[in-house]
Amino acid sequence: MNKEDYFIKHISNSKYIGDDGAFIDGFVYSMDSFFENVHFKKEWIDKGFISLKQIAYKSMIVNISDAIAMNARPKYALISIAIPNSFNENDLKELANGFKKAAKDFNIEIIGGDTIENSKLDISITIISKTNNPIYRRGVQLGDYIFYTGKLGNSKKDLESLLSGKKIKKNSKFIKPILRSDFFYEASKYINASMDISDGLFLDLEKFSIASNVGFEIFKKIKEEVGTSGEEYEILFCVSQKNLKKIEDIAKKHKTKINIFARAIKGSYRSSFSNHHFKE
Repeated sequence: MNKEDYFIKHISNSKYIGDDGAFIDGFVYSMDSFFENVHFKKEWIDKGFISLKQIAYKSMIVNISDAIAMNARPKYALISIAIPNSFNENDLKELANGFKKAAKDFNIEIIGGDTIENSKLDISITIISKTNNPIYRRGVQLGDYIFYTGKLGNSKKDLESLLSGKKIKKNSKFIKPILRSDFFYEASKYINASMDISDGLFLDLEKFSIASNVGFEIFKKIKEEVGTSGEEYEILFCVSQKNLKKIEDIAKKHKTKINIFARAIKGSYRSSFSNHHFKE
């Protein structure tokens, strides 16, 4: 059973649910949680594998990724954070600097939130973005070609390294995801549907299928370690055949690698893999 889907269906039947964010009156509202023992472990901080600044930065980035995937430009952020009593002033400064750097990099104003004391570090962030042309998951048309940006697989490898007690590179995408905003905003006029890859290509392709009521003919072999790598935050998107050349030209302009691997057909697609999030 997909507990997330089951729970959501039992708390709301809102028409705004089902995408990376909710588009209402020109604004996109998106929210993500970034919790200790779910998205990171305290021992990684203690061993110097990842810093509090990097954790705060990534917690913002993963939410900004949702806005970009809906063709929205982030404007404001609300931050809710549960802070362990053991944190000192330097720890608090590190966290604050991570949030401020992400806000500066994407021209976002932090407008409020909430702070509480807790036994572990938990962060929830709401991003408010603006768009005149939102792109949804439900826009896949029969015959569309399916792409993803960048390279997939390294986030899963690096997560496995961290879980086995090994240090990873400072420029790892697991620590600092690469967002493709410049490419995507220019390409958006030719894109029919999109979402970011957070649960792995196979699982997110299933979400595409359900939202658009289509199946997929996958004509490029996708290895399991590539298709099940979560927390990549690359963009999954589709384009009609007539716009393929335009998308390729924009990708070259922004030096963005794009990978064409499937075509939309009648039917449905379901992943045989479970969610990537590690368990205790």
